Amino acid sequence: MATTAIITGASSGIGKAYVDALLKSPDCPEKVWVVARRIDRLEALAAGSEKIVPVQADLLSDEGIKVIKDKLSEGGADVTLLINCAGMGKKGNIADRTASDIRDTVTLNCTALSVLTREVIPYMNRGARIINVGSSAAYLPQPGFTVYAASKSYVVSFSRALAIELKKLGITVTVVCPGPVETEFNKLATDGKSDKFTGFRKFVAADADKLAASSLKAARRGRRMYVYGPPNKALHVGAKFIPVGLFLELFYRG
Repeated sequence: MATTAIITGASSGIGKAYVDALLKSPDCPEKVWVVARRIDRLEALAAGSEKIVPVQADLLSDEGIKVIKDKLSEGGADVTLLINCAGMGKKGNIADRTASDIRDTVTLNCTALSVLTREVIPYMNRGARIINVGSSAAYLPQPGFTVYAASKSYVVSFSRALAIELKKLGITVTVVCPGPVETEFNKLATDGKSDKFTGFRKFVAADADKLAASSLKAARRGRRMYVYGPPNKALHVGAKFIPVGLFLELFYRG
């Protein structure tokens, strides 16, 4: 039975950075399932390593989850690491976004992450790890990025509770909370209007490769929550003391 890692959202951005970092790791499993919709990118990844197994699946659909479930049930997988990295977000006020934008964000960031985790747990043994990619957006409400921020709050809450549930099984859960990261995420979030961060975000945007390598180390240490980077750590601490109403009034006056 081959030791296996499963990484969703692996075709680009942070997900791909996790693939690269894991392959360089001394404890890399025998097989790395890379999951995403874009099979051409997955096959390009697989061309560089015999360990990589492309798994084309659209996690917005039940059929996408079933692809992974069926592959697990075929046997031969001892999942030692699950990285839930697939995610999306659309900037703009709720009234200006489509119903599908809202539905897809919640489905991918919350429902798919939760259901896939549930399907994988039976194939994990003591010492296995789960990494869920959250965001510093989870700390406080963000008008103009409402659904994304709320969905990442869910990821943080889900992960911290799941860590307690799985403790007796010897499975650790780490939720990773970065701030802005230099990927194609911002371009997709703005419908192609901007591929660069603006304002203070451009000064604190993190490198995806460094984030992936650092958070893998945090997961190995059994960290339940890993806030990446000094600016985000300051925000995390500050969010515990700033009244939400005051924060919204100061920074999001209508």
